[in-house]
Amino acid sequence: MTNAKKFLISAALSAGFLLSAQGCSLTQLTIGATSGIIDGGFKAINRETDLDIAAQAIPADLKLLDGLIIEAPNNEKLLLLGAQGYTSYALGFVEDSSKERASVFYLRARDYGLRILFENEDFKKHFNGDLQDFTNSLDEFGDDDVPAIFWTANAWGNYVNLNRDNVDALAQLPKVEAMMKFVLKHDQSFFYGGAHLFFGTILGSLPAMFGGDTVAAREHFEKAIQIADGKFLMAYFYYAKSYAVMTQNKELFESLLHKVIDAPANLLPDQNLANEIAKQKAEALLKQESDYF
Repeated sequence: MTNAKKFLISAALSAGFLLSAQGCSLTQLTIGATSGIIDGGFKAINRETDLDIAAQAIPADLKLLDGLIIEAPNNEKLLLLGAQGYTSYALGFVEDSSKERASVFYLRARDYGLRILFENEDFKKHFNGDLQDFTNSLDEFGDDDVPAIFWTANAWGNYVNLNRDNVDALAQLPKVEAMMKFVLKHDQSFFYGGAHLFFGTILGSLPAMFGGDTVAAREHFEKAIQIADGKFLMAYFYYAKSYAVMTQNKELFESLLHKVIDAPANLLPDQNLANEIAKQKAEALLKQESDYF
Protein backbone atom coordinates (compact mmCIF):
# COMPACT_ATOMS: atom_id res chain seq x y z
CA MET A 1 0.00 0.00 0.00
CA THR A 2 1.50 3.35 -0.98
CA ASN A 3 1.83 6.23 1.48
CA ALA A 4 -0.66 8.22 -0.60
CA LYS A 5 -3.23 5.45 -0.37
CA LYS A 6 -2.65 5.09 3.40
CA PHE A 7 -3.16 8.83 3.81
CA LEU A 8 -6.38 8.82 1.80
CA ILE A 9 -7.82 5.89 3.74
CA SER A 10 -6.76 7.35 7.08
CA ALA A 11 -8.24 10.72 6.19
CA ALA A 12 -11.48 9.19 4.99
CA LEU A 13 -11.85 7.05 8.12
CA SER A 14 -11.02 9.96 10.42
CA ALA A 15 -13.58 12.08 8.63
CA GLY A 16 -16.08 9.25 8.96
CA PHE A 17 -15.69 9.10 12.73
CA LEU A 18 -16.12 12.85 13.01
CA LEU A 19 -19.09 12.96 10.70
CA SER A 20 -20.87 10.15 12.53
CA ALA A 21 -21.64 12.63 15.27
CA GLN A 22 -23.01 15.11 12.76
CA GLY A 23 -25.34 13.00 10.68
CA CYS A 24 -25.89 9.60 9.15
CA SER A 25 -26.04 10.88 5.59
CA LEU A 26 -22.60 12.49 5.84
CA THR A 27 -21.17 9.34 7.40
CA GLN A 28 -22.57 7.22 4.60
CA LEU A 29 -21.15 9.66 2.06
CA THR A 30 -17.69 9.33 3.59
CA ILE A 31 -17.93 5.53 3.73
CA GLY A 32 -19.06 5.53 0.12
CA ALA A 33 -15.95 7.46 -0.89
CA THR A 34 -13.73 5.17 1.17
CA SER A 35 -15.30 2.06 -0.36
CA GLY A 36 -14.12 3.33 -3.72
CA ILE A 37 -10.55 3.42 -2.40
CA ILE A 38 -10.96 -0.12 -1.04
CA ASP A 39 -12.36 -1.27 -4.38
CA GLY A 40 -9.33 0.19 -6.13
CA GLY A 41 -7.05 -1.49 -3.62
CA PHE A 42 -8.58 -4.89 -4.35
CA LYS A 43 -8.15 -4.35 -8.07
CA ALA A 44 -4.49 -3.48 -7.50
CA ILE A 45 -4.00 -6.61 -5.39
CA ASN A 46 -5.62 -8.75 -8.09
CA ARG A 47 -3.08 -7.37 -10.58
CA GLU A 48 -0.11 -8.09 -8.29
CA THR A 49 2.39 -10.72 -9.44
CA ASP A 50 4.48 -10.90 -6.26
CA LEU A 51 2.85 -13.35 -3.84
CA ASP A 52 4.78 -12.04 -0.82
CA ILE A 53 3.56 -8.49 -1.34
CA ALA A 54 -0.01 -9.70 -1.73
CA ALA A 55 0.18 -11.95 1.33
CA GLN A 56 1.36 -9.03 3.47
CA ALA A 57 -1.07 -6.47 2.09
CA ILE A 58 -4.35 -8.38 1.98
CA PRO A 59 -4.94 -8.94 5.75
CA ALA A 60 -4.74 -5.22 6.51
CA ASP A 61 -7.12 -4.41 3.66
CA LEU A 62 -9.57 -7.05 4.88
CA LYS A 63 -9.56 -5.71 8.43
CA LEU A 64 -10.10 -2.20 7.13
CA LEU A 65 -13.01 -3.57 5.14
CA ASP A 66 -14.40 -5.26 8.27
CA GLY A 67 -14.29 -1.90 10.03
CA LEU A 68 -16.17 -0.17 7.24
CA ILE A 69 -18.82 -2.89 7.30
CA ILE A 70 -19.29 -2.34 11.03
CA GLU A 71 -20.02 1.30 10.27
CA ALA A 72 -22.22 0.49 7.27
CA PRO A 73 -23.58 -3.04 7.89
CA ASN A 74 -25.99 -2.96 4.95
CA ASN A 75 -23.65 -1.57 2.31
CA GLU A 76 -23.91 -4.15 -0.48
CA LYS A 77 -20.73 -3.05 -2.22
CA LEU A 78 -18.68 -3.50 0.95
CA LEU A 79 -20.35 -6.83 1.76
CA LEU A 80 -19.65 -8.14 -1.72
CA LEU A 81 -15.99 -7.08 -1.45
CA GLY A 82 -15.87 -8.88 1.89
CA ALA A 83 -17.28 -12.08 0.43
CA GLN A 84 -14.88 -11.98 -2.51
CA GLY A 85 -11.87 -10.84 -0.47
CA TYR A 86 -12.06 -13.43 2.29
CA THR A 87 -12.81 -16.24 -0.19
CA SER A 88 -9.83 -15.34 -2.34
CA TYR A 89 -7.48 -14.90 0.61
CA ALA A 90 -8.46 -18.24 2.16
CA LEU A 91 -8.03 -20.04 -1.15
CA GLY A 92 -4.75 -18.44 -2.09
CA PHE A 93 -2.90 -18.09 1.19
CA VAL A 94 -4.51 -20.11 3.97
CA GLU A 95 -6.15 -23.42 3.06
CA ASP A 96 -2.94 -25.21 2.09
CA SER A 97 -1.44 -24.55 5.53
CA SER A 98 -4.45 -24.38 7.87
CA LYS A 99 -7.78 -26.03 7.14
CA GLU A 100 -9.23 -24.58 10.34
CA ARG A 101 -8.35 -20.95 9.60
CA ALA A 102 -9.46 -21.26 5.99
CA SER A 103 -12.80 -22.67 7.12
CA VAL A 104 -13.33 -19.67 9.39
CA PHE A 105 -12.58 -17.26 6.54
CA TYR A 106 -14.81 -19.12 4.06
CA LEU A 107 -17.74 -18.96 6.47
CA ARG A 108 -17.05 -15.27 7.14
CA ALA A 109 -17.14 -14.66 3.38
CA ARG A 110 -20.34 -16.67 3.01
CA ASP A 111 -22.02 -14.76 5.81
CA TYR A 112 -21.11 -11.40 4.27
CA GLY A 113 -22.74 -12.56 1.05
CA LEU A 114 -25.80 -13.84 2.89
CA ARG A 115 -26.34 -10.38 4.39
CA ILE A 116 -26.98 -9.17 0.86
CA LEU A 117 -29.16 -12.10 -0.12
CA PHE A 118 -31.20 -11.99 3.09
CA GLU A 119 -32.64 -8.68 1.93
CA ASN A 120 -34.89 -11.02 -0.06
CA GLU A 121 -37.36 -12.14 2.62
CA ASP A 122 -38.43 -15.29 0.79
CA PHE A 123 -34.86 -16.52 0.46
CA LYS A 124 -34.15 -15.68 4.11
CA LYS A 125 -37.28 -17.54 5.21
CA HIS A 126 -36.36 -20.73 3.36
CA PHE A 127 -32.59 -20.65 3.81
CA ASN A 128 -32.66 -23.23 6.60
CA GLY A 129 -35.62 -25.11 5.12
CA ASP A 130 -35.73 -28.09 2.81
CA LEU A 131 -33.88 -28.11 -0.50
CA GLN A 132 -36.93 -27.67 -2.73
CA ASP A 133 -38.17 -24.57 -0.88
CA PHE A 134 -34.64 -23.19 -0.84
CA THR A 135 -34.28 -23.76 -4.60
CA ASN A 136 -37.68 -22.23 -5.33
CA SER A 137 -36.75 -19.12 -3.35
CA LEU A 138 -33.85 -18.50 -5.75
CA ASP A 139 -36.44 -17.74 -8.44
CA GLU A 140 -37.03 -14.44 -6.64
CA PHE A 141 -33.61 -13.23 -7.79
CA GLY A 142 -32.55 -11.91 -11.19
CA ASP A 143 -29.49 -11.28 -13.33
CA ASP A 144 -28.28 -8.41 -11.12
CA ASP A 145 -28.01 -10.80 -8.19
CA VAL A 146 -25.50 -13.10 -9.89
CA PRO A 147 -22.38 -11.58 -8.22
CA ALA A 148 -23.76 -11.90 -4.68
CA ILE A 149 -25.07 -15.41 -5.29
CA PHE A 150 -21.84 -16.56 -6.95
CA TRP A 151 -19.47 -15.28 -4.26
CA THR A 152 -21.71 -16.53 -1.46
CA ALA A 153 -21.93 -19.97 -3.05
CA ASN A 154 -18.22 -19.97 -3.91
CA ALA A 155 -17.23 -19.32 -0.30
CA TRP A 156 -19.75 -21.87 0.97
CA GLY A 157 -18.69 -24.47 -1.56
CA ASN A 158 -15.01 -24.04 -0.70
CA TYR A 159 -15.89 -24.55 2.96
CA VAL A 160 -17.76 -27.76 2.15
CA ASN A 161 -14.96 -28.99 -0.11
CA LEU A 162 -12.44 -28.40 2.65
CA ASN A 163 -14.57 -30.29 5.19
CA ARG A 164 -15.72 -33.35 3.28
CA ASP A 165 -15.04 -35.50 6.30
CA ASN A 166 -17.74 -33.55 8.16
CA VAL A 167 -21.19 -35.02 7.45
CA ASP A 168 -22.97 -31.79 8.42
CA ALA A 169 -20.82 -29.75 6.04
CA LEU A 170 -21.28 -32.20 3.18
CA ALA A 171 -25.04 -32.10 3.67
CA GLN A 172 -24.96 -28.41 2.71
CA LEU A 173 -23.59 -29.14 -0.77
CA PRO A 174 -26.99 -29.48 -2.55
CA LYS A 175 -27.90 -25.91 -1.58
CA VAL A 176 -24.57 -24.64 -2.84
CA GLU A 177 -25.18 -26.50 -6.10
CA ALA A 178 -28.62 -24.92 -6.40
CA MET A 179 -27.05 -21.46 -6.13
CA MET A 180 -24.39 -22.27 -8.72
CA LYS A 181 -27.06 -23.63 -11.07
CA PHE A 182 -28.73 -20.22 -10.74
CA VAL A 183 -25.45 -18.62 -11.86
CA LEU A 184 -25.18 -20.98 -14.83
CA LYS A 185 -28.73 -20.10 -15.86
CA HIS A 186 -28.37 -16.33 -15.54
CA ASP A 187 -24.73 -15.70 -16.50
CA GLN A 188 -22.56 -18.76 -17.10
CA SER A 189 -19.60 -16.57 -18.07
CA PHE A 190 -19.49 -14.72 -14.73
CA PHE A 191 -16.00 -14.64 -13.22
CA TYR A 192 -14.38 -16.54 -16.06
CA GLY A 193 -16.95 -19.32 -16.03
CA GLY A 194 -16.63 -19.75 -12.28
CA ALA A 195 -19.80 -21.80 -11.93
CA HIS A 196 -18.54 -24.24 -14.56
CA LEU A 197 -15.25 -24.47 -12.66
CA PHE A 198 -17.20 -25.23 -9.48
CA PHE A 199 -19.20 -28.05 -11.05
CA GLY A 200 -16.15 -29.43 -12.83
CA THR A 201 -14.31 -29.65 -9.52
CA ILE A 202 -17.21 -31.16 -7.57
CA LEU A 203 -18.29 -33.68 -10.22
CA GLY A 204 -14.70 -34.55 -11.02
CA SER A 205 -13.58 -35.23 -7.47
CA LEU A 206 -16.52 -37.20 -6.05
CA PRO A 207 -16.96 -40.94 -6.66
CA ALA A 208 -19.97 -41.84 -8.82
CA MET A 209 -21.78 -43.33 -5.81
CA PHE A 210 -21.72 -39.90 -4.17
CA GLY A 211 -22.84 -37.95 -7.24
CA GLY A 212 -19.60 -37.65 -9.17
CA ASP A 213 -19.72 -37.61 -12.97
CA THR A 214 -16.39 -37.40 -14.79
CA VAL A 215 -18.00 -36.95 -18.21
CA ALA A 216 -19.98 -33.92 -17.04
CA ALA A 217 -16.96 -32.67 -15.10
CA ARG A 218 -14.80 -32.60 -18.21
CA GLU A 219 -17.50 -30.71 -20.11
CA HIS A 220 -17.66 -28.08 -17.38
CA PHE A 221 -13.88 -27.65 -17.28
CA GLU A 222 -13.66 -27.31 -21.05
CA LYS A 223 -16.46 -24.74 -21.00
CA ALA A 224 -14.73 -22.71 -18.28
CA ILE A 225 -11.49 -22.75 -20.27
CA GLN A 226 -13.35 -21.67 -23.40
CA ILE A 227 -15.10 -18.79 -21.62
CA ALA A 228 -11.80 -17.47 -20.23
CA ASP A 229 -9.99 -18.07 -23.51
CA GLY A 230 -7.58 -20.32 -21.63
CA LYS A 231 -6.23 -17.42 -19.59
CA PHE A 232 -7.63 -18.15 -16.12
CA LEU A 233 -5.13 -20.74 -14.93
CA MET A 234 -7.08 -21.99 -11.92
CA ALA A 235 -9.28 -23.92 -14.36
CA TYR A 236 -6.35 -26.04 -15.51
CA PHE A 237 -5.17 -26.60 -11.93
CA TYR A 238 -8.52 -27.92 -10.68
CA TYR A 239 -8.99 -29.88 -13.90
CA ALA A 240 -5.77 -31.74 -13.03
CA LYS A 241 -6.44 -32.03 -9.30
CA SER A 242 -9.95 -33.43 -9.65
CA TYR A 243 -10.75 -34.92 -13.06
CA ALA A 244 -7.28 -36.13 -14.04
CA VAL A 245 -6.72 -37.72 -10.64
CA MET A 246 -10.19 -39.31 -10.49
CA THR A 247 -9.79 -40.81 -13.97
CA GLN A 248 -6.14 -41.71 -13.25
CA ASN A 249 -5.03 -39.92 -16.42
CA LYS A 250 -1.42 -39.22 -15.55
CA GLU A 251 -0.58 -37.78 -18.96
CA LEU A 252 -3.41 -35.26 -18.74
CA PHE A 253 -2.47 -34.45 -15.14
CA GLU A 254 1.07 -33.53 -16.16
CA SER A 255 -0.01 -31.69 -19.30
CA LEU A 256 -2.49 -29.49 -17.44
CA LEU A 257 -0.08 -28.62 -14.64
CA HIS A 258 2.75 -27.79 -17.05
CA LYS A 259 0.34 -25.57 -18.97
CA VAL A 260 -0.13 -23.58 -15.77
CA ILE A 261 3.52 -23.52 -14.77
CA ASP A 262 4.75 -22.54 -18.23
CA ALA A 263 2.12 -19.86 -18.85
CA PRO A 264 3.55 -16.38 -19.56
CA ALA A 265 3.33 -13.53 -17.07
CA ASN A 266 0.47 -11.03 -17.44
CA LEU A 267 -1.60 -13.57 -19.35
CA LEU A 268 -4.70 -12.10 -17.70
CA PRO A 269 -3.62 -8.82 -16.04
CA ASP A 270 -6.76 -8.35 -13.96
CA GLN A 271 -6.15 -11.80 -12.43
CA ASN A 272 -2.37 -11.82 -12.18
CA LEU A 273 -2.54 -12.79 -8.52
CA ALA A 274 -4.91 -15.71 -9.09
CA ASN A 275 -2.71 -16.97 -11.90
CA GLU A 276 0.43 -16.72 -9.79
CA ILE A 277 -1.32 -18.64 -7.03
CA ALA A 278 -2.36 -21.25 -9.58
CA LYS A 279 1.29 -21.59 -10.65
CA GLN A 280 2.40 -22.10 -7.06
CA LYS A 281 -0.32 -24.68 -6.43
CA ALA A 282 0.47 -26.47 -9.70
CA GLU A 283 4.16 -26.78 -8.81
CA ALA A 284 3.30 -28.18 -5.39
CA LEU A 285 0.76 -30.64 -6.83
CA LEU A 286 3.20 -31.85 -9.46
CA LYS A 287 5.73 -32.65 -6.73
CA GLN A 288 3.07 -34.82 -5.07
CA GLU A 289 2.31 -36.75 -8.27
CA SER A 290 3.42 -40.08 -6.81
CA ASP A 291 0.77 -39.74 -4.11
CA TYR A 292 -1.99 -39.78 -6.73
CA PHE A 293 -0.71 -42.21 -9.36
